[in-house]
Amino acid sequence: MIKGLFAPGRVELAGNHTDHQNGRILASAIDLGIYANCEANNSNMVHVRSNGFEDFDLRVDQQNIVTQEFGTPKSLARGVIAEFAALGLKVGGFTAQVNSTLPIGSGLSSSAAFAVLVGKILSALFNDSKVEPIVIARAAQQAENKYFGKPCGLMSQLTCALGHTVYVDFKTNEIQPINADFESMGLVLCLTDTGGSHAGLASSYARIPADMVYIANLFDKGVLGDVDPEEFRAKGWDLSNRPVRRAAHFFEENERVPKMRDALIAGDAETYIRLMNESGRSSEEKLNNIITSATDDTKLYEGLLLSRKLLEGKGAWRVHGGGFAGFVQALMPEKEFQHYRTEMEKIFGQGSCRRITLV
Repeated sequence: MIKGLFAPGRVELAGNHTDHQNGRILASAIDLGIYANCEANNSNMVHVRSNGFEDFDLRVDQQNIVTQEFGTPKSLARGVIAEFAALGLKVGGFTAQVNSTLPIGSGLSSSAAFAVLVGKILSALFNDSKVEPIVIARAAQQAENKYFGKPCGLMSQLTCALGHTVYVDFKTNEIQPINADFESMGLVLCLTDTGGSHAGLASSYARIPADMVYIANLFDKGVLGDVDPEEFRAKGWDLSNRPVRRAAHFFEENERVPKMRDALIAGDAETYIRLMNESGRSSEEKLNNIITSATDDTKLYEGLLLSRKLLEGKGAWRVHGGGFAGFVQALMPEKEFQHYRTEMEKIFGQGSCRRITLV
């Protein structure tokens, strides 16, 4: 029996919708995550029991994509097993008791954390714990893309697999661990669940990378990370065009990420807050991932408006993660946090505002 295997959730700090275009990101693992006690069971079956989501069983040798399983932990487990097998890594039956401190749909990448946890289980039980984090992360991403039905980049899985704060340039494959935190800067990072549902948003999420790839294709490139930013800007685009706006967001955000990294390392709160607000405005005005006609859900927008009222001139606020519904990320001096949380929870409910600790 192996006890206490852990895959953390993650918080996106910078690089909103840049990872799937071979861009740059700044993200961190957090102190919440998913734990497992597990053991090989010398069979061809996987048995997962959990208090965080539905129990399930699956056969190790049934590695085909099952569309009816999209969006379930079972699909993630099946996908990671299939990816390990395709890489020539060992797989086998196991029994796991899983405990999650990550709320499902929390915006803290519970799906990525679970997929990474399955990879860690397979590594520990069948591969002498020698599978590299990047390999686990890529297997988890492929499981999300193909088996879970989520067209995501690699940011979440890589951050969960590495387990710390990290700057990544997906074009150059640079991975830089960051030893920094907000508490030493006198700041509090928090997320507020605005209560919007992610149901019905798959097409809205998928449209973002599709729009960006459309613009990249105009330059005979596959992703925007391979397009020269100055060549893009020289075209004199019409910003009323949605794919153009989203491409403009990508280039601006991609250049902002290393600046936010440097401000975090230097402990420069003023610069980091300014850049975080620039990121939030770009996501809202150019990336357009706050409200979608698919659901007409305005809760996220309302959360951002209230955050602006509470924090303007004091802190920063922006959409967290994919957008359209879900979480507001906010950063503020310690002395502002209690009032901010109280006011946000008046609107979005007790416990909706959560302080986040980076690891």
